[in-house]
Amino acid sequence: MEVSVFTAIVIALGAMVASCFIYRKFLEKGQAVSRKEADLMLSEARNEADLLRKEAALQAKDVVLKAKLDFESDMADRRKEMQTLEKRLVNKEDSQERRSDNLDKKDNDLGRREQSLSQREKNVQTKDEEVQKVLQQERDKLESIAGLTQTEAKETLMTLMEDAAKHESAKRVKQIEDEAKETAEKRAVKIIAQAVQRYAGDYATERTVSVVNLPGDDMKGRIIGREGRNIRAIEAATGVDLIIDDTPEAVIVSSFDPVRRALAKNVLERLITDGRIHPARIEEVVKKVQAEIDQTIKEAGEKAIFDLGMHGMNPELVRMIGRLKYRTSYTQNIYEHSLEVAFICGMMADELGLPNKVARRAGLLHDLGKALDHEIDGSHAVIGADFARRHGESPEIVQAIEAHHGDVDIKSPLDVLVQAADALSGARPGARKEMLDAYIKRLEALEDIGNSFSGVEKTFAIQAGRDVRVMVNHEDISDEDAVVLSRDIASKIEKEMTYPGQIRVTVIRETRAFGIAK
Repeated sequence: MEVSVFTAIVIALGAMVASCFIYRKFLEKGQAVSRKEADLMLSEARNEADLLRKEAALQAKDVVLKAKLDFESDMADRRKEMQTLEKRLVNKEDSQERRSDNLDKKDNDLGRREQSLSQREKNVQTKDEEVQKVLQQERDKLESIAGLTQTEAKETLMTLMEDAAKHESAKRVKQIEDEAKETAEKRAVKIIAQAVQRYAGDYATERTVSVVNLPGDDMKGRIIGREGRNIRAIEAATGVDLIIDDTPEAVIVSSFDPVRRALAKNVLERLITDGRIHPARIEEVVKKVQAEIDQTIKEAGEKAIFDLGMHGMNPELVRMIGRLKYRTSYTQNIYEHSLEVAFICGMMADELGLPNKVARRAGLLHDLGKALDHEIDGSHAVIGADFARRHGESPEIVQAIEAHHGDVDIKSPLDVLVQAADALSGARPGARKEMLDAYIKRLEALEDIGNSFSGVEKTFAIQAGRDVRVMVNHEDISDEDAVVLSRDIASKIEKEMTYPGQIRVTVIRETRAFGIAK
């Protein structure tokens, strides 16, 4: 709009300037044009300029009118938009007011609910107090009727529940044992029977005697020598103690080392046979007998290795195996016992599909520590395992040696084989002997342990103490209780007694009914 008006004004001004310019030109020409013509032309120019100005004014009015109409139309549209926005704002305000009203209502509802819940809590608390009072009254009535306090009733109930739990657990244990026996007992009996049957050779129990018999009591004086020089020479050369007391025609050799004890015994026997007893002769005989014993030890170790088909064993281990020839346990020779355990281990390994040579090696070395336990403190299993480890034995052999008496946990089937073979060799009839007094005391201790349990009528130790039969009262002990009782007795025997091998505890329960026909 502004551009059009400006254009019209410019045109009008241009026309006036042009007419003035033309008029000035005519004046300058002077004589060429007359003044009348000039006025006429000026008048026409003015008229033309007026027309142009009028046209420009009309155009400007049109432009202004059009701009006004456009402005009014635009303003009308804007008013509509403003009205629409205003309506939206009004609607939003109404919605906000409604929401505010709803929130106020909800707040009021929540307040009422909180008051209601608070009142309910008070009512519940009151009722709970009333219930506790009623329960206490009922407890008092029950205690007065039963004659028991609440604590006593709980203890009684706990005792009943414990008895019931023991009964159920005993049933379950018995069921599991029966199921296991059906599948495992036949196989185990077969393996053990085959092993024992295949190694049924003669076995002579050797008892190491620490007493040297003399041809007469006058020999004691010759052994002692002038001012005790002979006995001191013997003790210094052999490393033992000689006890010469009132025992007729006998000298006692005392030493923890079985090899030294054997050396001293042989030396004394040769000196007594020879009759020449003096320090020089004693040293000569000791050297000779020592060489013979060393050779015997070496030959015994090599013979054991050869009989079992082993090779590549450390010479120190071979020597220690030979030293076991002079070591006994419960009068059982440990050298023969080790060979027997090795053979049994090999047989059971064959039946189970395990390496035969490894099993034999572990069985032969399992009691290696007994050749050293008089020199080193500790369990012979631990001592033997440490010695074998330091002399190149494999970890599985060392583990089997250390685990055969439970000093460490069992980790492989080889450990179980060595344990089983050791028990078989030590527990079979004739393998071991004890002094009569110790034997009787052990049997009495076993019977006392069995009799110490309630419900037991009589206990009998049989099979040289390897089997304990416990007779119980059938009214006090049920079948399930008998299973628990056998385990309790066995556990007490393990804690309170020391014994080789295993002891089997059998609980016998019997019910007899009598009827008389007349």
